[in-house]
Amino acid sequence: MPVNFDHALNQSGLEGSRAALPAIFPHAAPASLLDVGCGTGTWLKAALEFGIPDVFGIDGVELSADTLHVPGTRVAKRDLTQPWTLERQFDAVLCLEVAEHLPPEHAGALVESLTRHAPLVIFSAACPDQAGQHHVNCQWPAYWQALFNRCGYRCDDPVRPRIWDDDRIEPWYRQNLFIARNDPSTAGTEPRVPAIVHPDTFRTALVASVAAGVEEGFTRVRDGRMTPGWYLAGFVNAATQKIRRALGQDRGARR
Repeated sequence: MPVNFDHALNQSGLEGSRAALPAIFPHAAPASLLDVGCGTGTWLKAALEFGIPDVFGIDGVELSADTLHVPGTRVAKRDLTQPWTLERQFDAVLCLEVAEHLPPEHAGALVESLTRHAPLVIFSAACPDQAGQHHVNCQWPAYWQALFNRCGYRCDDPVRPRIWDDDRIEPWYRQNLFIARNDPSTAGTEPRVPAIVHPDTFRTALVASVAAGVEEGFTRVRDGRMTPGWYLAGFVNAATQKIRRALGQDRGARR
């Protein structure tokens, strides 16, 4: 099932991924990394620069080679709404701000596919009311944590404190990112990953909301959807102000 997403509108860049990877892997870089929902490959390029030699990405949208930050041989298309496998293992999987774009009935299959490919998953997904393209399943981390627990993965929150104040990194990663590790003996017994909102994400949403409200107001006026009294009052007020300014200018000229 195609997902309605345009990577040309993606606001994530190389600076954020370059800054985030050392915080995600503070001790040593993994030898291999899979990026699920890789888009144009910004995280893949940053991973290569970080010293991860074996990187590969998949995405649910067809991407032309001239938009990619890495060679096309490192990227493949998969239907992320269905179970999928690459028939190999990686040291770690990234799946960042992807899951919210898939309908809720496919959430479990996505998490199962992620855990099938690595013992370590770095995951983030949009929280409720987070703005963005085609957000159809925005959830707090505990929702995803329960799905990882079902696959025998324990979830922890060590990265967010390290990146919280780093404004090089996009706020949605600083807000939503957590780690899932293969640990069937303790999966489900760990504390729930806290639901938190980053101030920068809140400000972005507030500005977008105000802008949308202003645009809606202009549209209502332009399309004649206000009451007749509103237009009459507006006309009278504008005419009154115009007359007052004209009289004031006239008095100034007489002096």
